[in-house]
Amino acid sequence: MTDAITYDVVVIGAGPVGENVADRARAAGLSAAIVESELVGGECSYWACMPSKALLRPVIARADARRVPGLRDSVQGPLDVSAVLAHRDDYTSHWKDDGQVGWLEGVGVDLYRGHGRIAGPREVTVTGTDGTARTLRARHAVAVCTGTRAAMPDLPGLADVKPWTSREATSADHAPGRLLVVGGGVVAVEMATAWQALGSRVTVLVRGGGLLPRMEPFAGELVQEALAEAGAEVRCGVSVTAVRRADGVVTATLDDGSTLQADEILFATGRAPRTDDIGLETVGLEPGSYLKVDDSLRVEGSDWLYAVGDANHRALLTHQGKYQARIAGAAIAARAQGVPLLETDRWGAHAATADHAAVPQVVFTDPEAASAGLTLAEAEAAGHRVRAVDYDMSGVAGAGLYADGYRGRARMVVDLDREILLGVTFVGPGVGELIHSATMAVAGEIPLNRLWHAVPAYPTISEVWLRLLETYRG
Repeated sequence: MTDAITYDVVVIGAGPVGENVADRARAAGLSAAIVESELVGGECSYWACMPSKALLRPVIARADARRVPGLRDSVQGPLDVSAVLAHRDDYTSHWKDDGQVGWLEGVGVDLYRGHGRIAGPREVTVTGTDGTARTLRARHAVAVCTGTRAAMPDLPGLADVKPWTSREATSADHAPGRLLVVGGGVVAVEMATAWQALGSRVTVLVRGGGLLPRMEPFAGELVQEALAEAGAEVRCGVSVTAVRRADGVVTATLDDGSTLQADEILFATGRAPRTDDIGLETVGLEPGSYLKVDDSLRVEGSDWLYAVGDANHRALLTHQGKYQARIAGAAIAARAQGVPLLETDRWGAHAATADHAAVPQVVFTDPEAASAGLTLAEAEAAGHRVRAVDYDMSGVAGAGLYADGYRGRARMVVDLDREILLGVTFVGPGVGELIHSATMAVAGEIPLNRLWHAVPAYPTISEVWLRLLETYRG
């Protein structure tokens, strides 16, 4: 054991969230170290956001092209799977983190490779792959940015099957002939969309009543229709009770006693925090738990420990974790500088208010599904007096120009007492690029009578905003 090295801030986990915490600390003049046991850049860069969207982009571009007169006949053939996978590999930097390491060096953050464990208040022990250990001490803050891993069900025979998780689904080097996808959330529908288009015969098994259960119901309905039209089978209200692999073939037993066979099976059944072996017990916290934090991302009951990103379970999205990192970095710096009163009021500089009120999300399926803020059900459950305003997006001139036979739907959830938007959802081709306008409207709490003066350009899909407001006004 070497002598301890002291920094102002020590970050455990060098994914995009940890990188941003460290960067914000350095920008405020604090010294920072970051600890990583795998690749700098984390899950998002190598096994989630970047590879999945690289797989999906050609799929969505081809689907869009097939809806354009004069172009559709030129894009009826199959995708070039090798080229798509090579494009994916480029976007993961071939699972090498040299560029990310160089960025850390450029902003003045020291990197320690190895497994980081909290060893007591403001102290982290880093154990390298060769077994050597060193101790880092933090003057002001330790930030847990370890993210999540795939949560796997307790099924007989699962370990022997070697199932796919999101990691295998985004990094596979070939398209399996038959793929079973267990789950109905974002990972399930995106990977079903990608691999069906890349040549796999996909069957999606959903325990609940439909896809994308955390979005407005029509989002899952439209995505399910499109998957079926693309050739995938979606079965709802079923559960997998056992799996086995023999001679390379996976057999899944369902709760009705029937069986299905496939070459691979993907379990997209949720996430679990990577906090089981980071020393939480040394500071009185439960290993393997999500860490409860206040709006400045400080762990409740602590004056030095922060949990940022997925580890706190507030909003399991990369962009939301990076937002939290910016808030946490500002809060850590302010406390280090002795600021007597932080701005932790709603929408204050040191409060992650958007986690509660204005979370944006895009599901990169065909059609895309995008939302910001609360669904109708969430708004009603929160006690708001609300009205849902819906519009068929095929009635927008820009949508018809974008694609023949455009199918889509929009909803805004209006707070009737304040006449502001609590949530917006779009489903349809190309709507992912609309969502930031919705995010600004929700986060800015812009009154509807002011939104009436925000004139959308003609003829764009953005005219859906005008149609929604017209529908609301009557």
